[in-house]
Formats: sequence, C-alpha cells, structure tokens
Amino acid sequence: MCLIVFAWRPGHAQPLVVAANRDEFYARPSKPLAQWPEAPQVVAGRDVQAGGTWLGVGADGRFAALTNIREPHQAPARHSRGELVAGFLSSNTSIGDYFADVGRRISDYAGFNLLLGDREQLWHFNAKELAPQPLSAGIYGLSNAGLDTPWPKLLKAKAALSEVLHDPQPQALLALLKDPHTAPLSELPDTGVGQATESLLSSVFIASRTYGTRASTALIVNANGSRVMVEHSFGPLGGHLGEVWLNN
Repeated sequence: MCLIVFAWRPGHAQPLVVAANRDEFYARPSKPLAQWPEAPQVVAGRDVQAGGTWLGVGADGRFAALTNIREPHQAPARHSRGELVAGFLSSNTSIGDYFADVGRRISDYAGFNLLLGDREQLWHFNAKELAPQPLSAGIYGLSNAGLDTPWPKLLKAKAALSEVLHDPQPQALLALLKDPHTAPLSELPDTGVGQATESLLSSVFIASRTYGTRASTALIVNANGSRVMVEHSFGPLGGHLGEVWLNN
C-alpha cells in the first residue's frame, strides 16, 4: 500500500473514512477483497506470495493498514510487512500490546508505517521513529515516508478527500484515487530511485507495464459499527480488472 488518505472523526456519524491505493508489481499474485475462510472476522485483500495484506477490517471495529517506507538500499527483510496487518486483524490483542510486540520484532521487517484502530481510537506507528502515537481528530495522509510528509500526491489526495467529507460516498473516494497526473519535476522528492522513477511514482494513480496501482479501496465506517468497503483492482497500464462491494 503506497497511498492512504483518511479522516478520523471520533463522535461523528462516520468516524473513519479511508481512500487508499495499493501499488505493487503486477507479477506479484494477489486476491481481491474478501472474507478470509480461515479467519472469518477478517475482510481484506490478500498477498498470495506472502499471505498477508495491506488493508482490512476485523471484529469489534478493528482496522489496519500499511505503507512501505521507500528506502532503495535497505537490507532484505526476514518477514513480509503484510503479516503485521493480518496479525492484528485476526487477533484480539489490544493496540498497545500489539505495538509492543511489533517493536520487539522490528528488525524482521523493512521500513513501514502501520495504522491500527478500533471503534474508539486510531494509532500510527513509523518503524523509523519507534514511537506509536494516538491520532486526534483530523485529515491525514501516508505515502512512503512519514505521516503527512508533504509529497505532491499526498497533498493533492488529502485536499480531494476534504472536499467529499460532507457526504462521503464510495464512488467519490475511488474517483479521487484515480488521478493519473504526475508532479512537476521541481516538486519531486528525492528518495534515491532516480528522477524517472520518482516521476512515475508521483501520481496518485500509477500505471506502467510492470508496476502500478493494483487496488483502490474505499472504506466508510459508521458509528453503529457497520462498514462499507469497495475495492477496484487493476492490471498493467491501469486496466480495470474488477470491483468488489462488501457491507458488514
């Protein structure tokens, strides 16, 4: 998952609204959003290669999502970061205890941002900062750096989310995730991958022959605990592969 914008609004009729793109190589196999047979409380897509996921919901209002931290020269990791999301969603461990366990195993993973929440709270953890923080009400964004790092695509997506929050609907959230425009070269971050790749990765929606946005997800959580999730999946050059709607 490479872009998440979300509104956290405790006490609101819709306390959590999320729009997120998962960017990955098209060759890496995955399954679309679904209830997991071996863990029926989990609703998420699935990385077939490693068994984890990038975003999903679980029992008792649980929510978890992940983005990678872009570090092209970091050492290979022993475990897939997607298991961090899957582990929280399939357990009943408290957020605090789960973060403590993750902290003890931090060297097993490449850099990441992890969001964990339930009906009462939402927390962010950055693997480089090692200090979980509770989030107050607001509009936030994560890409492949720290929380709210002002990359052009993140600023654009957060602004677009703010414009639809008066009446958030899945199709409006999915529409803001489809912006294909790259940032001006003068505004690109320098994360060590070269200007051509920085430019490709600077759009909200990424499309190429080998790498791009594989899934766009809209999630709306209601105060009564009900949730609406919609996922669009994509193939090379942004070709649309399917849509899944789930209400629970």
